[in-house]
Amino acid sequence: MAFPIAPMPSQSLSMPVSGAEGAGFGIYVHWPFCQSKCPYCDFNSHVVASVDQSRWASALKRELKTMRVMTGPEPVRSIFFGGGTPSLMQPETVAAVIDEIAALWPLESDLEITLEANPTSVEATHFRGYRAAGVNRLSLGVQSLNDAELRFLGRRHTAAEALAAIALARESFPRLSFDLIYARPGQNAGDWQQELRKALSHAVDHLSLYQLTIEQGTAFARLYEKGAIVLPDDEAAVALYEMTGAICGEHGLNAYEVSNHAKPGAECRHNLIYWRYGDYVGVGPGAHGRVVKNGRRLATATHKAPGLWIESVERKGHGLEVCEEISATAQADELMLMGLRLLEGVSLTRFARLAGFPLAEDRIASAERQGLVRRHDDRLAATAQGRLVLNSLLGLLLS
Repeated sequence: MAFPIAPMPSQSLSMPVSGAEGAGFGIYVHWPFCQSKCPYCDFNSHVVASVDQSRWASALKRELKTMRVMTGPEPVRSIFFGGGTPSLMQPETVAAVIDEIAALWPLESDLEITLEANPTSVEATHFRGYRAAGVNRLSLGVQSLNDAELRFLGRRHTAAEALAAIALARESFPRLSFDLIYARPGQNAGDWQQELRKALSHAVDHLSLYQLTIEQGTAFARLYEKGAIVLPDDEAAVALYEMTGAICGEHGLNAYEVSNHAKPGAECRHNLIYWRYGDYVGVGPGAHGRVVKNGRRLATATHKAPGLWIESVERKGHGLEVCEEISATAQADELMLMGLRLLEGVSLTRFARLAGFPLAEDRIASAERQGLVRRHDDRLAATAQGRLVLNSLLGLLLS
């Protein structure tokens, strides 16, 4: 079975390749379909009237078989159904994909299986079916607990439906997370504090809290360019961010990552694979992966267009558009880019092993003097101040 692997320049092939080093191995399944496109969303999502679920289940299973050839028998720590709107999948489709993964790879005993869901009443009726299929963690796209703000964000549910979905999910899933978007136009500290505390009263063990950002190509981007959307200024956004961390901490949900808060032990295992620079397979339209094949760490990406992807899978067994080796320097940079988002930071020894040289001491010292990082033995972590200016910090450390 051929793969479109693009070789790196010959000198990079002699560099030692480091694998996940305990970060784990996960599988991401992308379901690209939605009932409507949210105005802030730049994910690979497509609005369609209907989907041939049987055909799509077969295609996902076939691409999984191809990826198994690439990865070998890595134990799976996490499966994540993302999108798009995965809660538009029939429970039977989800079960078929999970069963195929279980047939192809060994599974870790505490395997985490997450599915992203919208809290509309129609999709909530599938919750028990997803649990029966093997899903043990639900991630709900609530986004706001204010009806007017939900309409502004283009969401199809109400605040009451969101709370009902949270309650229903708590009956079925041992682990539950939901998302909120803050720093919205006109939102002040008092409004957000009230909404956040209400959310925390319904949270189980994990919250994902994102500041609204304007992404290119979205409906919000067009409104922003016209001046129709005005976001809080930097000072106000920083104040909201700091307040968010403080209030979540009061409720025992610590900020283990820039935008994610959890009780100890309830961190999202799948996303930790990304942030700890582990290995992961990506299947479905527009899915990305990081896998090791024959000692070479590869970046993979599939065709984004659903029609092109499924035709490619049915013809070749995969929808890969990109499959190329990551240079040693790029691996080290990616480790730092992902790892500094985490409270735990990154291993300097691992950085040096990946890059082939240590991170420059003068750069670390400069970042320390500015209060942007802290160093403890082998680990380098961004401070609270550093996490506010991550892009600048990365430029200081890596440029």
